[in-house]
Amino acid sequence: MMCNTASAQADADFPSVSFHGFGTLGVAHSTENKADFLAHDLQARGAGLSRAWSPDVDSRLGAQLNANFTSQLSGVLQVVAEQRHDATYRPRVEWSNLKYEFTPDLSIRAGRIVLPILMVSDSRKVGYAQPWVRPPVELYSLIPLTSSDGIDLSYRMHLGEVNNTLQIGIGGTSADTPDGGEAISKDGWLISDTVEYGDASFHFAYSRSKLTVEPFKVLFDGFREYSANAAQLAQTAAVMLPPGHPLATRAAAEASRANAVAEKYDPDSKRLSIISVGGSYDPGDWFIMAEWAQTDNKSVYGKRQGWYATGGYRFGAFTPYLSYAEAKLKSRQNDPGIAALPVGTPFDAAVVPLNMGAAALSAELNEQLSGAAKQKTISLGVRWDFARSAALKLQYDRSHIGSGSTGTLDHAMPDFRPGGKFEVFSTTVDFVFKGARNHVFLKTNSNLHGRHRPEPCCANLPGRSRARGFGEKQCKQPERQPGDGYLPWQDKPIPQRRTGDTARSGRRLAYP
Repeated sequence: MMCNTASAQADADFPSVSFHGFGTLGVAHSTENKADFLAHDLQARGAGLSRAWSPDVDSRLGAQLNANFTSQLSGVLQVVAEQRHDATYRPRVEWSNLKYEFTPDLSIRAGRIVLPILMVSDSRKVGYAQPWVRPPVELYSLIPLTSSDGIDLSYRMHLGEVNNTLQIGIGGTSADTPDGGEAISKDGWLISDTVEYGDASFHFAYSRSKLTVEPFKVLFDGFREYSANAAQLAQTAAVMLPPGHPLATRAAAEASRANAVAEKYDPDSKRLSIISVGGSYDPGDWFIMAEWAQTDNKSVYGKRQGWYATGGYRFGAFTPYLSYAEAKLKSRQNDPGIAALPVGTPFDAAVVPLNMGAAALSAELNEQLSGAAKQKTISLGVRWDFARSAALKLQYDRSHIGSGSTGTLDHAMPDFRPGGKFEVFSTTVDFVFKGARNHVFLKTNSNLHGRHRPEPCCANLPGRSRARGFGEKQCKQPERQPGDGYLPWQDKPIPQRRTGDTARSGRRLAYP
């Protein structure tokens, strides 16, 4: 009878709304002043070339609204203001979706949803939820798109002390690029699996979509234009010159070659596959985490890999950490391009411009093929949780760029020399805050997806203790699902935590 009464009251107290916010104030300095250090390729300005000390790399402000309409239907809206492709800080809707729970372990979402491809996808924008100043760029810059417009289904299984959460989703997304145009991913599908056992967590994801990057249209339309002009020259030369003349045969061959290059490398609705594997272990006083990912696009982007390993130890409010990260290019790094046509014929007035165009197009193609990030970085940093909802971080990065590559640097000047080394010094203040929560029924579980529902036959236990599992064992609720649209500090708010225990492994946060 008590459970039925509690359930009826909980249903009567919907809807409820809660508000949370987060932000980062940061500055970064790069010793390389002929290119910009960026957090990802969709940023317009960075540290080094644009500014010696740049606040644009890491600074952001975000707000999130969670609404619970019924005991099964909820919604989330997250808006983030950070540097965009046009160097402005216009807010962008990061998440906007509705979620329906068929059971506590089975749910469906529709709208703009986080892409759960990487381990910290949920909290990628929330610096306070991470040990570093920023996630390692060698891996996370591979996948700058962070959300998708579509539908996903999530199912959680409990196997003894093991929780396994499987997510399947479909959708697409797009983002404006600093070079003009858009990067568009469509017809995508994804499968993600997270396994949690005690203090250990393992994550796997695989996705496939069709990628279009519009700024490359200029380059490959140039190849197609060359193909058309060379084909016309071949036809004319075949008529005007003796049969079998080298100009006619070479022009026809290079026309075909130029068209084949455009079809092979132009990222226009080309298949993109992403696979990632990661794990972490965090017993409390220390943590380790590592992750690997690969993107494979049948275009100029080719096959790229990134990985990192991080470890840290907590001394009260201070958490020093050490990271190693590496980015690799695993596909072809050069292409013959278009060969020069023979000169010394009455058609030199047409051949010479074609040869100049062929040389320029081939050079640009090979610059794109070989310029992908090849880089190794060692990072040293420390996090200081100086307040219950704020942390100061200092980080030093020393990077070695691979031969012929610009590494993760962008906007390189003509006199920039590929390869070499550079250093980055960064400091940030990360913070979180929460607003008023509109709800009445307090003796309910506040852990399950940030919602408020009674636990069966546990109406007399303190709500916060039940939510944390400090009450009777049979009253403990399942953990939050990865990617469920709730900020990371809502996962495990441990009341008696010490200052400095807030950033478990970048995934489990204590919200003050």
